[in-house]
Amino acid sequence: MAEPARQQSLVVVESPAKARTIERYLGPGFTVLASMGHVRDLPKKELGVDLEGGTFEPKYVSLRSKAKVVKALRTAAEASDTIFLATDPDREGEAIAWHVAELLGGKGTPAGERFRRLSFNEITRTAVTEALEATTDVDRRKVEAQKARRVLDRLVGYQISPILWKGLYRGLSAGRVQSVALRLICEREAEIEAFESEEYWTLEALFATTPADGSAEVVYSATLEKIDGTKAKIGSESEADTLLERARGESYAIAAIEKKARRRNPPPPFISSTLQQEAARKLGYSAKRTMSLAQQLYEGIDIPGEGPTGLITYMRTDSVRIADSALESARAYIEDEYGKAYLPAKPRRFRSAKGAQDAHEAIRPTGLNRPPARTRAYLNRDQLRLYELIWKRFLASQMNPAEIEQTAVLTTGGAFEFKSTGSVVVFPGYLAVYREGTDEGEDGEGERNGSVERGKGSGGDRELPPGLEQGAGAELRELEGEQHFTRPPARFTEASLVKELEADGIGRPSTYAQIISVLLDRRYVERERASLLPTDLGRIVNDLLSELFPDIIQVEFTAGMEAELDRIESGEDDFLAVMRDFYEPFAEDLTKAPERVGEIMEQIRAALMKRCEIEEIPDCPAEGCDGMMYLRFGRNGWFWTCRNWPKCKGTAPFECADGSGGEGEGHGEEPEVDVVCPECGAAMVVKRGRFGRFLACSRYPDCKGSLPLLIGVDCPECGQPLAEKRTRKGKTFWGCSGYPECDFATWNKPVARACPTCGHPFLEEKTTKKEGHHLACPKCRSIYDPDRLEE
Repeated sequence: MAEPARQQSLVVVESPAKARTIERYLGPGFTVLASMGHVRDLPKKELGVDLEGGTFEPKYVSLRSKAKVVKALRTAAEASDTIFLATDPDREGEAIAWHVAELLGGKGTPAGERFRRLSFNEITRTAVTEALEATTDVDRRKVEAQKARRVLDRLVGYQISPILWKGLYRGLSAGRVQSVALRLICEREAEIEAFESEEYWTLEALFATTPADGSAEVVYSATLEKIDGTKAKIGSESEADTLLERARGESYAIAAIEKKARRRNPPPPFISSTLQQEAARKLGYSAKRTMSLAQQLYEGIDIPGEGPTGLITYMRTDSVRIADSALESARAYIEDEYGKAYLPAKPRRFRSAKGAQDAHEAIRPTGLNRPPARTRAYLNRDQLRLYELIWKRFLASQMNPAEIEQTAVLTTGGAFEFKSTGSVVVFPGYLAVYREGTDEGEDGEGERNGSVERGKGSGGDRELPPGLEQGAGAELRELEGEQHFTRPPARFTEASLVKELEADGIGRPSTYAQIISVLLDRRYVERERASLLPTDLGRIVNDLLSELFPDIIQVEFTAGMEAELDRIESGEDDFLAVMRDFYEPFAEDLTKAPERVGEIMEQIRAALMKRCEIEEIPDCPAEGCDGMMYLRFGRNGWFWTCRNWPKCKGTAPFECADGSGGEGEGHGEEPEVDVVCPECGAAMVVKRGRFGRFLACSRYPDCKGSLPLLIGVDCPECGQPLAEKRTRKGKTFWGCSGYPECDFATWNKPVARACPTCGHPFLEEKTTKKEGHHLACPKCRSIYDPDRLEE
């Protein structure tokens, strides 16, 4: 009697790494293949959305780049009885599962016994095995919600982008969510530029007191807190001098010592947004880098003896929920490693934010039997640092609070009250494992400081010296006034922008990294160290979009759309109703927009000319052309171009009255150089191209000779000249002209001045919050004031 044929199953995942990990947990009857992401999408060269019929249905097409992948999937599907769709457990993954099923023969309703949805929050043997016992149909509501997001983004991007081309140049693009993020960055920059700093002063004192037991005197610092019972507000040097004279004549004593015990509770485990924020603060990772590393840790790392192993749970989540089994494991680990004092009486359960989908657990290690120290040999540096961050945050979330004793010492004399504050950690609790990072402009508790700098004597979690006694006399040893200025709000960093987007309800866990990446890739925003600044292009795009599409380029509208997508997923709303509500006002703005682009650009030009004090429009420099010039914004910024363009190609650089390049990237007067063309011997001039400035023959286009723009500094590694260069994303750097034989490069501009301390042949220009603009030695790290270096 013949044996029954063995059943064969196909498991479809998104990436090869995930496939390798899952394959290890399944038997010989399973074939695991990767779809390599989406297999279908909207067409590139047409809108691909049914507007005429009013259905808003997308016209999906198979991706040519996935032809071989789809062929392999179809071949495997033909030989399989059951097809498990094991793509990521979110809307995007659900949509990929739907499209894969349709391509493999489940057209119309990819459900039933042959096509089964396989979902798990972590890639471990237990999770995969349990998921096989609890398969479901593809969730059509999630698919509809993802379809709505894709159609909304296509309608905005495909129909607004040509309007930007009309006002600026071809190739620009707009995005529904990214445009709102750009608006936030531009508005913050405008707020910073409009900020008027105000002067204020503090009085900083140094007191000495002798304990009653006759032990050595104690010296401590304090800041003037009150005058005649009212909070001290000193607005000028003259006020400060008057108070200094008065205060120096008083006798002082310690009037009160106030101690308060407080508990600092641990933070919840990571969700997508908080992981991106903390990785930016503590590790310096971009949101995109963080999510890429987290994906690797989720999909599986090859560990000897175990094979490919998923180290963390799914990283696209807005839930702080933790599985009971993981809570029990964490509590056992804490008791074993730290003792019962660190273990709460019962597990900690955190509440997810309002509006969270709560579809998955928080981000946590899949097993506490793999601590960072054990996995160190199998992870690269960046993977290890992120894994350690996730590990510590999860463990800390299940520990007892830190117990802190806060002390305030009030020293009074006459009308003056000085205050010293400090704190002592009595019991570290979760702080033994983890401390949260903070953004610029926040204190240690994550609260905004506002725009006022803190005085030295009163702030900070520091320990006050022992021996301070209430009622004891205090001798005033030193007293001085310190000048301060209020500060504007801090620029957004990737961390603070993600925090703002989440607070405003813009985007979802899977979109934050993509939002920032798109803004940077399109050169609407650039990084200045950790800060995000709008470029001139970004500002103009924001001005155009805010004027032309006020209904959709706003925080409230975009947040409302996210809520509607959630309602589609929950079944409270339907795709067609959401599309109609969105498109009616949008279509009205689209109709009016082309006529208004020119008007808005004229307003932008007029404002630029006024700021730059340009009163006279130059004549066209081209021979035989009597046309007038007008300002145009191109890929490299503002420049003058002839109104007879394209018939006349006359152009000229644009510069402000102060010699700067106006709004553009250096379109002012370029430096003169004494270099001859290597091709024809004519003089060379500085030009700007796609990858920054370079030397071009003055006889161009008759002669096309060119050279890199050298800066008069030699490479410290090979001795060849350094040249100014630019990355494909538009960021300037300085590298060896001998590349690729020598790959030396630096982000800081080298200056031809030897370091007085160590003799290094050049210094570098830097600007930091602490030191301001300065010169620094790349070798010994010495810092110099550029204006006083010669002294």
